[in-house]
Amino acid sequence: MTAETESAETARGRASALVGRLFVPAGLLASVVGAFAYVGAVDPNEPGHYPACPLLRLTGLYCPGCGGLRSAHAFVHGDLAAALGANALAVIGYVLFAAVWVLWVVRVVRGRPLRIALGGAQLWGVGVLVAVFTLVRNLPFGSWLHP
Repeated sequence: MTAETESAETARGRASALVGRLFVPAGLLASVVGAFAYVGAVDPNEPGHYPACPLLRLTGLYCPGCGGLRSAHAFVHGDLAAALGANALAVIGYVLFAAVWVLWVVRVVRGRPLRIALGGAQLWGVGVLVAVFTLVRNLPFGSWLHP
């Protein structure tokens, strides 16, 4: 076997390994793009397409996810103001997902695992943020956070 043949086989092996490592991030992205495409095509503002939030229906209170589908629909159509108005926390989640996904792909290409080590303080912080968002959007002065 010549040096050129060995080099070509090594390059093919590396490319094959990279494709294998990118399979999961690509699959996740395809799933998310498919979900956003569906919500972008099927308007949640028209009744009958999606079920109502059970918490809102039973109690009249907005959960942290209320307005998420309308937010995704507006986001897909490029209306950031409407997306933020429907559910600002969801828009933050979309952007955070995109950033983590890009970081994940960069780490995979470099051959490193993605390790996000959130400690107790960070997890409690996220929980408190979601709880405060939910509380404020259900109080009279937080009506600007209603979907």
